[in-house]
Amino acid sequence: MSIIEHEAPAARPVAALHRDHPGIPPAPRASIRAAIARRLFEHRVARLELRVRWPDGRVTGGGGPDAPALRLVRPDAFFHRLGAHVKIGFGEAYQAGDWVAESDLADVLGAFAARLEALVSPALQRLRRVIEPALPSAEENTVAGARENIQRHYDLSNDLFALFLDETMTYSAALYAEPEEPLEDAQRRKMDSILDMAGVRPGMHVLEVGTGWGGLAMHAARTRGCRVTTLTISAEQRALAEARIRDARLEERIEVRLEDYRDARGTYDAIVSVEMFEAVGERYWPTFFQVLDRLLAPGGRVGLQTITMPHDRYVASRRTYGWIHKYIFPGGLIPSREAIDDVLRQATGLHVVRSRELGLDYARTLRAWRGRFMARTAEVEALGFDATFVRTWEFYLAYCEAGFAHRRLGDAQLSLGR
Repeated sequence: MSIIEHEAPAARPVAALHRDHPGIPPAPRASIRAAIARRLFEHRVARLELRVRWPDGRVTGGGGPDAPALRLVRPDAFFHRLGAHVKIGFGEAYQAGDWVAESDLADVLGAFAARLEALVSPALQRLRRVIEPALPSAEENTVAGARENIQRHYDLSNDLFALFLDETMTYSAALYAEPEEPLEDAQRRKMDSILDMAGVRPGMHVLEVGTGWGGLAMHAARTRGCRVTTLTISAEQRALAEARIRDARLEERIEVRLEDYRDARGTYDAIVSVEMFEAVGERYWPTFFQVLDRLLAPGGRVGLQTITMPHDRYVASRRTYGWIHKYIFPGGLIPSREAIDDVLRQATGLHVVRSRELGLDYARTLRAWRGRFMARTAEVEALGFDATFVRTWEFYLAYCEAGFAHRRLGDAQLSLGR
């Protein structure tokens, strides 16, 4: 039975969803840049634990026979994309089928992530703003812009997410106690950890910023005996969350509001927000934390979970437009811990009281999601999504997994207090 058959609305037609979504452009014709990209690619992959197989059978790269393998299907198209759009072109080439992974895709991408410094020299890092496109103003996270950006990802289809998430419908890093632990158990452990960061106890009124599909709010109400007001700007997520809350008979303890965090009012004993901060946008970070500071009762705590990146990478990439922005999360920006500390210090009376790192747990979570997603591609396509969409999401999940596995990305749970 479809997860959205109990009173939640059906997913919007895929054609409508994708009308404004960027398609995969044809390989551009830029011969000089393609020739440069080819020379740089061959030179750089010679330093990686990777094998590159060419259509004529030739094998290049610095990896041995057991190293991850990438096979070029259409080299000319691959290098034209790479020359024209660098990282965006690399991802688009996978979406278009210009290259495939002969090994596990995350392992192939991990070979690049493991030696990022060998691929991008300090001189090239300094030229990123010239080489890479800037963030488009159309994706600015105003109240209206944030709603549009969220719809492009989270409103794709509730049924789509149900195919690869666990029974809690949790779309954020789990916290594993052991490698083979069921995903749903690891997700509940994560929920308990973030509720502990916020000091949630029986009788409290808790604000959640970013509802998802209601899993954390339901867990908090059920296990901590608290009331929860939870905010979302996704109409589809709200509908399914409310249906699940009714099914669990928790509607007297949980209120789901279709409301931007900037419009929130009231006072709350504790606040939680899990992996919503990445969608706020750097310009609005001070406002976000000022709102939390205003809504938090004296003596209260905020439990914040957010993806992070090393500060030097954040500084280098904060103004550039990448593949993830274009195809997965428009308007998003991943902070560094230092950037968070700076905003808290300058804009609020809040500071980090304690923290926990979940980055390697996120790699394991993403591998579980990707396995579930790829095992059910026939059902994904039955929902109306085509083979290019499947390759896009396979690349997205593997790309993120590689980033966390090689510590290019982190995931922090932070307890904020005054």
